[in-house]
Amino acid sequence: NNNMKRSESDSSFVSVPEDGPVKDYRDYRVRKSSLIATVNWSHVIGTYLPTLFLVGIGVLFAQLVHQVVTDLSSKVEHKASPGEIDFSIETITAVILGVREIFSNLLSTFIVAPLQSGEGGILSTHVKITTLVLVVMGWIVLNDNPTYMLSFSTFKAPEHWKVSHPQIIQMMKNQKCFTDDSIKFMERLLERSGTGQSTAWPPGIVQCLEEGKETDRSISASRKEAETVIFDIVESALKKAKVHPKEVDVLVINCSLFSPTPSLCAMVISKFGMRQDIQSFNLSGMGCGASLISVGLAKDMLQRRRLQGGKALVVSTEIITPNLYHGNERGFLLQNTLFRCGGAAIVLSNSWMDGRRAWYKLLHTVRVQSNSEEAYNCVYEAQDGDNHRGVRLSKEIVKVAGKCMEKNMTTIGPYVLPLSEQIPVVTTMALKFMIKMTGKLLKMCGQEKLAAKLPNKKHYVPDFKRGIDHFCIHAGGRAVIDGIEKNMKLELFHTEPSRMALLNYGNTSSSSIWYEMEYIQEHQKTNPLKKGHRIMQVAFGSGFKCTSGVWLKL
Repeated sequence: NNNMKRSESDSSFVSVPEDGPVKDYRDYRVRKSSLIATVNWSHVIGTYLPTLFLVGIGVLFAQLVHQVVTDLSSKVEHKASPGEIDFSIETITAVILGVREIFSNLLSTFIVAPLQSGEGGILSTHVKITTLVLVVMGWIVLNDNPTYMLSFSTFKAPEHWKVSHPQIIQMMKNQKCFTDDSIKFMERLLERSGTGQSTAWPPGIVQCLEEGKETDRSISASRKEAETVIFDIVESALKKAKVHPKEVDVLVINCSLFSPTPSLCAMVISKFGMRQDIQSFNLSGMGCGASLISVGLAKDMLQRRRLQGGKALVVSTEIITPNLYHGNERGFLLQNTLFRCGGAAIVLSNSWMDGRRAWYKLLHTVRVQSNSEEAYNCVYEAQDGDNHRGVRLSKEIVKVAGKCMEKNMTTIGPYVLPLSEQIPVVTTMALKFMIKMTGKLLKMCGQEKLAAKLPNKKHYVPDFKRGIDHFCIHAGGRAVIDGIEKNMKLELFHTEPSRMALLNYGNTSSSSIWYEMEYIQEHQKTNPLKKGHRIMQVAFGSGFKCTSGVWLKL
């Protein structure tokens, strides 16, 4: 079933007062950048350039043949009426030799001499114009170096995988390892999580709801979950893109906490019979922000096949079965209430002929990696005091994520924002620097009181809505979405995809941004997707890192 089921939730994502934020794009007015709109449509129109280029080559060849035939008409008129051509073997041979001579001159003089004017020019005026247009078109096509998304697919769990909040709590009780305080704590977390009453858990854990069965966290149960999720989305994505498995040149799979031997890549290659020379990469330990990292890696690998073009398959998932925490430390318990089963497969291509059938074009990807000890430890896999393994979430994660996202937005801003938004950012940064240096100078001169009176210039937050039409914010939790909505001054319909993905699927780790894009593409009515729109994906990962990517709807 490809339709997104809107399940009920105790914590509704809609809470709008009468004079509150706007609920529909028709009620919202923002001054869009006309320059960015022009650039967007140039990308859309550019997908037709390769086809026009091939048609142009055909036209050029026809013009050359016509010119040669016309030039040779005087030489063969002894066998035909004046002004006509006799299509004999002699004539056809002469035409072929004439065309070959012209192409030889084009190649030997790098298409410079044929474009020169005067009596020495080889080509007629209309052929010169066609050649010049083709050279320009060819230069544009070769320098565009695009990465297209041909399709993507998300995992839809079967009904017997789906559980409600009370069933989740019952599963925790059936583990017979949690204290009453831990159970109550997880109940409160679920109530405030923003997740719905029909989200997916793996069958190895769900089976403990049946009388007489225990939780199966074995390696075989983990592999079974991985096979069910990954095989389904890979088959669906390849089918949508009309790509045969043997056409895939690059395979990238990211799964943070489950990295078996043989790898997940080997599992997919074996199942689908992919080529033996395929380039495969298995990424682990990179958290919820790994999907765009995988897309960036696939893009870089495709650039090595720039001339002949290639196709890449990216798979993003997280395997829940072996990662249920069985201790009672609160820093570890959040993972038991927020994360759910899910996955996404994306088919990419850098072949210039795939532009017309592509869904999206990748414009930019940015990754910012924090390097502080605080950031490194805020999402940390470890053992608690009783040697129970789990992922500990630090209380500093909100502050660390905010700083990391600010750096990421500063990096990607010049690529997606109009100048009218970039100028205030640069001006504010310059003023803050001048005030800081003035304060240091006053302190060196012994004027501490005067330095304390210097104004504190607030950081200018640019309006990303002027360059971006849709936002896919990682569904890490309701607090994460609320914080980004407030800091970026987004409207409710901008964060609706994230809230609905969290409601219907929970936090599916790195694949959550693809459930959000699917919602924008197929379900959202408050801000419908149109050709030429830009979609920004933003995700966070352990380490700590913030990744972002911008796609253009074709």
